[in-house]
Amino acid sequence: MPRYYVNRTAQQNGDHEVHKEGCYWLTLVVSKKDLGIHSSCESAVREAKKSYIQSNGCVHCSKECHTT
Repeated sequence: MPRYYVNRTAQQNGDHEVHKEGCYWLTLVVSKKDLGIHSSCESAVREAKKSYIQSNGCVHCSKECHTT
């Protein structure tokens, strides 16, 4: 199961993106919060929403959880 992270810095639309370990876009994140190991991006996004209510999956590594 993969480890997930959430970007502590919101995007222009207010979303905090959730990335799977190994995602290229995660390497560009300056400040991230470790969400732990999850069986799916859905549970990782739920965990991220505990800290950042407006969390969203990365369109590249968590496409099934990307909603905006």
